[in-house]
Amino acid sequence: MFRLGLIINPVAGIGGAVGLKGSDGMVAEALALGAVPRAQARARQALLPLCDLVDSFELLTVAGEMGETVARSLGLPCRVIYQPAGEMTSADDTRHAAELMREAGVDLLLFAGGDGTARDICAAVGESCHVLGIPAGCKIHSGVYGVTPAASGRVVARMIAGELLSLMDGEVRDIDEEAFRLGKVRARHYGQLLVPGDLRYVQAVKQGGKESEELVLADLAAGVVEQMEPETLYLMGSGSTVAACMAELGLENTLLGVDLVENGRLIGQDLSAAEILTRIRGRRCRLIMTLIGGQGHLLGRGNQQLSPEVIRCVGLEHIQVLATKAKLAALAGRPLLVDTDDPQLNRALCGYLRITTGYKDQVIYPVASPE
Repeated sequence: MFRLGLIINPVAGIGGAVGLKGSDGMVAEALALGAVPRAQARARQALLPLCDLVDSFELLTVAGEMGETVARSLGLPCRVIYQPAGEMTSADDTRHAAELMREAGVDLLLFAGGDGTARDICAAVGESCHVLGIPAGCKIHSGVYGVTPAASGRVVARMIAGELLSLMDGEVRDIDEEAFRLGKVRARHYGQLLVPGDLRYVQAVKQGGKESEELVLADLAAGVVEQMEPETLYLMGSGSTVAACMAELGLENTLLGVDLVENGRLIGQDLSAAEILTRIRGRRCRLIMTLIGGQGHLLGRGNQQLSPEVIRCVGLEHIQVLATKAKLAALAGRPLLVDTDDPQLNRALCGYLRITTGYKDQVIYPVASPE
């Protein structure tokens, strides 16, 4: 089941309507001038499209005005995982809540706020978590928001429904509000968040023509090889997609086996599960693999060398799955499948997985283990 995190900055945008050109450090003054908080209403707009999908996702949120109140007003069941320290919430509350949601493994962290809130989220989770903003601030310079609250909600609904959305880097920018009040715009770059792109594969085909599998594989492989780290063991799984990476490295490949690469050199070929364990224990290791086209099996079909013991030794966070968007689209929304001999591991692998689909291009896709 899709796991959605929700954080609302209750005072986001509170200074805008009363002419303060921002809310940072101006909440008390804004309230004294008669400002009315607007973040709750804007978050509500974003959540409305999700009301018909309550059986398809789990909502994790923050107590009170930081999420729980709006969720319950819409009849959305939610689990509170953080209680703000005081009645007046702060940036620390946002950061702590975001960290807890990352640790809870949310598939998407949805937040309502402005650029200051985006900075707090970025500081807490960086690109380790998929994030989308509901625009609720006075100034929205960061590229991590939907164009409207309702648009943010529609993107989330599509993700919950399992539609294929690209992941892209969204820049987090903020301006100096004190300078802005004096008529000077000074914007700074504070980092990047990984956000869902509002572009489905089908739409991309209409705009750019038919996807060339050969060119996409070449671009995908170039991106993977570019990001390979020194002094790290890379298990190269079976299949033609991984074979493209081996070709990019200029190395011989075992199409239906598992090879081992370090520092751009082939140091093991067609290894068994026992041989893999002997080589990787105690070492920094990564697994690069793909899925079986058509049926969508990720583990348990044709790659039994990647045993539960091997997967645990590598670590789930160190697995990189490769697939072209055409290969994923051919599954017609069916989830990827895992069928190892370890039911506990199967369950741990279920959820939403980040998949590399091209050069610095990723999507998230569901993984299941039918029982």
